[in-house]
Amino acid sequence: MEIKVDTKALSKLLNGAGKASEQVKVDAYEYFKQQTPKRSGNARNRTRLQNDSIVADYAYSQRLNEGWSKQAPNGMVDPTIEHIEKTLLPRVLRRATNGQ
Repeated sequence: MEIKVDTKALSKLLNGAGKASEQVKVDAYEYFKQQTPKRSGNARNRTRLQNDSIVADYAYSQRLNEGWSKQAPNGMVDPTIEHIEKTLLPRVLRRATNGQ
C-alpha cells in the first residue's frame, strides 16, 4: 500500500493553524477576563496573558474560580474552556483548512 501526502497542502494547513492558534489565545484571554467578577476591578486588572498562559495574579483567584462570587458562579476556567471548544476551535479549523 502506498500513501501519498501533498506536503504543500499540509504545510499550508499547519501554517494556517499556527496563525489561528495565536488568535485563540487572545480570544480565550479576553473571554476569561469577561468572566472574571468585577467589584473593585482588581481581579480583571491583575489578569494578564503571559506567553501561553492566562495569569490571574491576585490572592483570591482560586476562590473566584470555585464559584465564590455570584457574578461568576461557575468560575472562569470552565466557561472559558467551553468557549474554546464550542466557538474558537471550530473557527481555527475553518481558518486552517481555508488558508486564512
